[in-house]
Amino acid sequence: MSRLKERYLSDIVPELIKAFGYSNAMAVPKLEKIVVNMGLGEATGNIKILDVGSEELGRITCQKAVSRKAKKSIAVFKVREGMPIGSMVTLRSEQMYEFLDRLISIALPRVRDFRGISPKGFDGRGNYTLGLPDQLIFPEIDYMRVDKNRGMNVSMVTTAKTDEEGRQLLKLLGMPFRQN
Repeated sequence: MSRLKERYLSDIVPELIKAFGYSNAMAVPKLEKIVVNMGLGEATGNIKILDVGSEELGRITCQKAVSRKAKKSIAVFKVREGMPIGSMVTLRSEQMYEFLDRLISIALPRVRDFRGISPKGFDGRGNYTLGLPDQLIFPEIDYMRVDKNRGMNVSMVTTAKTDEEGRQLLKLLGMPFRQN
């Protein structure tokens, strides 16, 4: 069992029960899944970029990435329906906790001029989305093999009902939110 999941079960659940007054331990919010997306819009011109991006995303998350196809044609961007334009990975259970632990303790402190993440990334239902500037903040990526910096979105889906519950859950898990 990962150290973050052990900390969640032993320390965070009792603290959330005390903070929000849940009557049952099963009502306490928890992480359901983490979805990591990497948009590869330039893959419309060169399909090999999709392979490179998917391979980097797979190395970061330790899980094979799935390529995503365009749902609609957009003439301005020269995108046709069904063209591959990105890749994604959905992490659950142990891999999710391992990735979150690496994100919080290793990758985020490597962001240049890091002062914490914005507390405004919640969607109203307790889910949080974080945008990362490039893939080089992860130590799994070899700096010499990267041809271009590509950003990614990390979405943390929780079972929290409100943003405040989700914010408290992520803060207790160690997410470094910026102070206002």
